[in-house]
Amino acid sequence: MDHSTHHAGHAHDLATDQHHAEPHRHAPKASWPMAAKATLHCLTGCAIGEILGMVVGTALMWGNVATMVLAIALAFVFGYSFTLFAVRRAGLDLRTAIKVALAADTVSIAVMELIDNGIIALVPGAMDAQLSDGLFWSALLGSLAVAFLVTTPVNKWMIGRGRGHAVVHAYH
Repeated sequence: MDHSTHHAGHAHDLATDQHHAEPHRHAPKASWPMAAKATLHCLTGCAIGEILGMVVGTALMWGNVATMVLAIALAFVFGYSFTLFAVRRAGLDLRTAIKVALAADTVSIAVMELIDNGIIALVPGAMDAQLSDGLFWSALLGSLAVAFLVTTPVNKWMIGRGRGHAVVHAYH
């Protein structure tokens, strides 16, 4: 049996099934555990990028703005990459997978980054703390925890309307 044809057909079927994930069709029932799982998925990618950006920028003694820009950029890269790899494994072509990742994660990552970086900017001394300072790590980890708490209801609302991570569920 020629499996390449089967996989190509499967990828095509998944791509055409994307229309079933549209909000006017059948929006999934959004539960708090589902929203928390989607937020945790997003937080994992964001946290890796955010921490890596803060560590690199701080270690290279970059200014606060450059370090924050790097951290935010890497948070988006890692946040999108988790979804991108998952939907590619499900058989989507790269172009469709990118569209799904953007649709699934953009609002969640943006809210998370706004909250996370806003808190870090507001904590006195956090922006000037070094990697060896407890304030650096407590502000960073604390801000990510608050970002999770704020973003979970946003994701619940979006999933209930067939948006955000609801788009990804069509490919699981």
